Amino acid sequence: MTSKDQLFDKPQPKVRPFEFNEAVARVFPDMIERSVPGYRLLIEMTPLIIKRAVRPDSHIYDLGCSLGAGTLAARRAVSVPGVRIIGVDNAPDMVKRCRMAIAEDNSSVPVDIIEDDITQTPIGNASVVMLYFTLQFVPPEQRFGVLKTIYDGLQPGGTLLLAEKLAFDPDQQAWMDDHHVEFKKAQGYSDLEIAQKRQAIENVLIPQSQDSHQKALNKAGFSRCYRWFQALNFACFVAIK
Repeated sequence: MTSKDQLFDKPQPKVRPFEFNEAVARVFPDMIERSVPGYRLLIEMTPLIIKRAVRPDSHIYDLGCSLGAGTLAARRAVSVPGVRIIGVDNAPDMVKRCRMAIAEDNSSVPVDIIEDDITQTPIGNASVVMLYFTLQFVPPEQRFGVLKTIYDGLQPGGTLLLAEKLAFDPDQQAWMDDHHVEFKKAQGYSDLEIAQKRQAIENVLIPQSQDSHQKALNKAGFSRCYRWFQALNFACFVAIK
């Protein structure tokens, strides 16, 4: 059972760096919907894209699968034979709850949920790879390696869906930040919660610009890259091998 996110609603003498522990896993669905503009619509749109991208007898990877929202969205999209979905997350509490969610789902498409570091996860025979708000938590110096591993493990014509929080030039960043705060207030978060969550996640979530993402994707080998979704400073790209 998930609960309302109230992790930062009381003053904390020392705000600890954010981590995906049991407390976060318990409230994560509420946290991400109230923190990431457009998250629900992104998940709702995911099956439409995967339905056209998935190939028979292939793998779909959900890297940083958290509680499995993307995995379940992908599972709904599969109508071709021989597909296996592989979800990967390095947080034990997320993996435990994700496995429970998959077990309660009635789809017959096979799913494996693996506890692993995505920087070490091999990718093979993939027609689709999902990276939903995951790369931003990987140390910057390791991010290109993840993209290159994905590219090498995708079939020709394979698809990567990359959702990230974006960084901008100072003026645009200030505008985005101001309106992101207003979004969170509209979801019921207090000034204290917003400030303490920002402090906790600073230096844990490190965003990049759209240009840097596109350059890295091109360098990894992707021939086409489009930004197909954006809500304030959160966007999703599709990259095609």
